[in-house]
Amino acid sequence: MKKNLFSAVILGITLALAGCKEESANPDGGETPSAREFITLTASIPDETGTAGNGGTMAYAITHAQAIDPAFSVNIYQNGFGLRSARTARVQASEDGTELYNIQYTGEDGGVFNKYLVKGAKNYQDTGNELDLSDIIGTSPRWTKAAENIGIGVHLTGSTTVTEGEAPNHIFKYTRGKVRIAVIDLENARVPNSTEFDFPFTAELEAQGYSVGRIDVPVLNEAKTKIFIGCNVSKVDPKKLSYNASGAPVWANDAANRTLGTTTLVVDYPSLQNPKLIYSTVSKTNNHSYRTMTQYVGADGHVYQATATGGKDILRIGKSTNEYDNSYHFNLDAALGLTDTRIQAWRYIKDGIGLVLYNIAGKGGYIAMVDLNAKTATKISNDYEAGLDFGQYQNLAVSGDYIYVPLTPTGEPGRLYVINWKTREVIKGTVLTGQSGSSYLGSY
Repeated sequence: MKKNLFSAVILGITLALAGCKEESANPDGGETPSAREFITLTASIPDETGTAGNGGTMAYAITHAQAIDPAFSVNIYQNGFGLRSARTARVQASEDGTELYNIQYTGEDGGVFNKYLVKGAKNYQDTGNELDLSDIIGTSPRWTKAAENIGIGVHLTGSTTVTEGEAPNHIFKYTRGKVRIAVIDLENARVPNSTEFDFPFTAELEAQGYSVGRIDVPVLNEAKTKIFIGCNVSKVDPKKLSYNASGAPVWANDAANRTLGTTTLVVDYPSLQNPKLIYSTVSKTNNHSYRTMTQYVGADGHVYQATATGGKDILRIGKSTNEYDNSYHFNLDAALGLTDTRIQAWRYIKDGIGLVLYNIAGKGGYIAMVDLNAKTATKISNDYEAGLDFGQYQNLAVSGDYIYVPLTPTGEPGRLYVINWKTREVIKGTVLTGQSGSSYLGSY
């Protein structure tokens, strides 16, 4: 396995989060820190051709008082802060809402990390902490804040099918790409370690037609000794050969005969050594997500992983074993008494409680509060269900007893739903103005 440290370069990007801490004198003359000050809302805008959600990201920070005020209105498209990204930005934030992190997605500056301080409204202060990661994880990197102050960027590159022979008798050998991983120190904007290695499927699985085309959503376990990375597994039938218009050999998709369970790539942290794969026996749905984090360390130390964005499962990786706990299986269909629910985004909150955003058979946008311990779910109705699309949703902010859920059908206005996760009280708060081809992506 090849290790690779790299040098920092300057360039820019941005997105939006929340919170400054202010100190105020208490009656005894001491200093008492206030609660989180800001919640950042983010929204996508269309590109030059009008493709919805493909042209960049706007951000705007509000207070909790503004968030729960139904008379307060935010026009993020006219008054927000434009984040530097050729396409929709991928944003992360500190848990206390004071810092916002982004790696620019595609374009001339794709792969550049930036760090901002959130000062309210459209005021985001560039810290000057910039880092060019494109040489390691590409100009369209998949990355997350894998733990507080620790970012992990991942990329699967050079996926190639190797064959033997000539037409019309090509023989399939394997399809394989290289994994690249970079650890990002979010506090000091540097890369303490990086690595590159072949994706570690066994030769037997490769010969059966299995491969991985994308990896994403890395998370650190509670002990900070392992990184878990979601994988997009696919399968072809090596015996079903055809040729495309260019004369290249093509093997038929064989997803129907997939027997391999949901797959997670595991590497040691911080060394990035000893790559291995772990497999679920209760789900075959992929866990690589799209733009939303789908793995969280629970209060019990286990990692809870959703098979988003097309599955209905939440799986568990054991705290002590770092393997799938196949005795555990949360099924959203069963919990809600529905059929064909699909988790689009979710957030673990606390004490086994989470909030799930889902559709039904690919349509609509629905919310449910889930209890991962009891394996139950309670739907929370919203006024926009038929028109919502959570496909690009990225994050849900949690502060104290509240979780903040901006809801806007594409091109239409909506509201910020502020949900008390303990009492289930729902506040239909801030008005969110709409704009053609645009919608809100989340809160930070």
